[in-house]
Amino acid sequence: MGTTTPTTEHERDERDERVCVQTPDGWRALGHDDAPDHGATRDGGARWVVLPEPGGLVDAARRYGLGEDVVAALEHRGPSAHPVSPGHPMRARVDRTPDGEIVLTVPTLSYVEQTRDVHTGALTCVVAAHVVLMSELGDAHVLEHAEEKLTTGTAVPDHGVRQVLAAVLLTLVATASDVEIALGEATADTERVVFSSDRRTDPVEQIYDLKREIGEARRALGPVTTVLPDLLADAEDDPGGDEAKPWLRRLQATTDRVDRHLDAHDRLLGDMLSAHLSQVSVRQNEDMRKISSWAAIAAVPTLIAGIYGMNFHHMPELTWTYGYPIALAVMGGVCWLLYRVFRRSGWL
Repeated sequence: MGTTTPTTEHERDERDERVCVQTPDGWRALGHDDAPDHGATRDGGARWVVLPEPGGLVDAARRYGLGEDVVAALEHRGPSAHPVSPGHPMRARVDRTPDGEIVLTVPTLSYVEQTRDVHTGALTCVVAAHVVLMSELGDAHVLEHAEEKLTTGTAVPDHGVRQVLAAVLLTLVATASDVEIALGEATADTERVVFSSDRRTDPVEQIYDLKREIGEARRALGPVTTVLPDLLADAEDDPGGDEAKPWLRRLQATTDRVDRHLDAHDRLLGDMLSAHLSQVSVRQNEDMRKISSWAAIAAVPTLIAGIYGMNFHHMPELTWTYGYPIALAVMGGVCWLLYRVFRRSGWL
């Protein structure tokens, strides 16, 4: 009976990571059996490595021969050092090493249609001369969509490692745009509820929940807008960064547009809340007018019955044969007259 060699954590990380290499025909995803060594690819193309956990980035950086400056940046700035929590989403950062590597951390966004919840995650990228290391937290699946875009031949700007960065950032912003569209549709649905004639549904809770999710999306998107100008400045300073400028400017314009739309949704929800509170106030006034009208109508027979219920011995009309039906007729006539007056004035 043979013995089984235990699998180390280092071997598990290498086994679970996904590797794509750039070939003359485009990007190609490698299987575990044909993955190249950790050195340069045979044709000198770039390599893209996706790790399942951010904690494996430090070890991967060492395996792929990156400097200690990259390792230090990952240990102090990466998601493993500062875990993402719902109350404190990951902040975006761009760290540059003296050798030219870039360590980029940006938040990600996803939307759950059933619960109208916005989820935030974090994406960490290490961009070196011929290799890109990435890992993602959360359920946005940005790296999966970017990998599909690169390996299926979809047109992506730039070349080499910058093409990987372009695919990932374009996918990230496109995902944020999808979240903004979904929030816009949820806002439109809430607007229909606010101005619906059905009073059984109270939209206040829906409005506040949606405003909270929009705030979550803006907090996650805001750091991206601060990172893109830094990347654009690097491309302008780099003699070979002419290809990166157009798509970075397009990304910057898209993120600004998405942020403006989110702000418009938030303002619309605020206006809806004000309109709903005004509707509630109007309905309360209408109810008070109806209550006051019926109280005035009920006061007439109460007044007449109260007077004749004092039981004094010498009271007029006590000996009338038709006094009782006449009193009832007077009560009914005055009540009918008041009802007509209130009805005509719109109080009833």
